Amino acid sequence: MTSVSLLANAPDLTADDYIVIGLAACFLRDDGEMHPVQVAEPIPSAALEAVLKGIPTSYDVAFGTTIGTIMNDQGYLTSIPDAAEHVQLCDQFMERAIAAARTYKTRPEASQHIPVGTAFRDLNHSTERKRVLNSERIVKTEDNVKQHAYTHQKL
Repeated sequence: MTSVSLLANAPDLTADDYIVIGLAACFLRDDGEMHPVQVAEPIPSAALEAVLKGIPTSYDVAFGTTIGTIMNDQGYLTSIPDAAEHVQLCDQFMERAIAAARTYKTRPEASQHIPVGTAFRDLNHSTERKRVLNSERIVKTEDNVKQHAYTHQKL
């Protein structure tokens, strides 16, 4: 029996390929205030194994599902399991979902942690280190490290 590829830009993936979607507690900065938002994002196999070992994470819950459950045959998102209406998608969700699904194809043993159709909620959830989605790094001249005058000279 052969499987038909689901996505034109990912011919190696089928609708039955495993993926984990996590719901993360993130924040948006607006006029100095932090506003919480919930973001759905694919979790690659290496990140899932680290999270399951108990490291602090922004994920509230992780869902085991398949590519065919969350995408249609044109490659558009159809649904996120058990996600409320106020959940936002992460940047480049589709590309990240394809990449994450490939990590489970190369490490199939990682798909045994959260079976398809189930949710894992016993995560070490922490917002001590906040994930700010719209933060900007502003580099100033004062940030430059001062060097000695002879740093670039031959002595």
